[in-house]
Amino acid sequence: MTAANSFCDTISEELKKKMKSFRFRKTKTIAAIVLKIDMKTGEVVEEEFDEDLSEECSIEQIVEEVSAHQPRYIVISYKYIHDDGHTSYPLFFVYFCPRGCNPEQMMRYAGSKTVLQNEIGVTKTFQISEIETLTTEYLDSQVKFYR
Repeated sequence: MTAANSFCDTISEELKKKMKSFRFRKTKTIAAIVLKIDMKTGEVVEEEFDEDLSEECSIEQIVEEVSAHQPRYIVISYKYIHDDGHTSYPLFFVYFCPRGCNPEQMMRYAGSKTVLQNEIGVTKTFQISEIETLTTEYLDSQVKFYR
């Protein structure tokens, strides 16, 4: 077993079910689930906020809620209106790793990223180092990139 697999082997069945449900949600809104690694247990857990971002939110709300100083995984169900008028709902996996964060955290998050992406079933992935990079314009450019 590799180090990356040992981190991601601790994704709870409950979180796996929630991620699957989120991936196939029918709601036509922007929503997000923010994940973190519990550094004591190695378990990937959902970040808890006052508001439930997994039902409906804005990109600005995500940016406000995510700590600018700690690595996180952000899974976003994004509403995108194409130039021809049709709407799609791509699912993005964002690996946020701020500059200057703890090297142990950085290695742990980087080591778990690919296994977690595969577990969730997300193919549209990217990494950012500043949370302010996460904007509607940036996500629109990512939709065009993945066409």
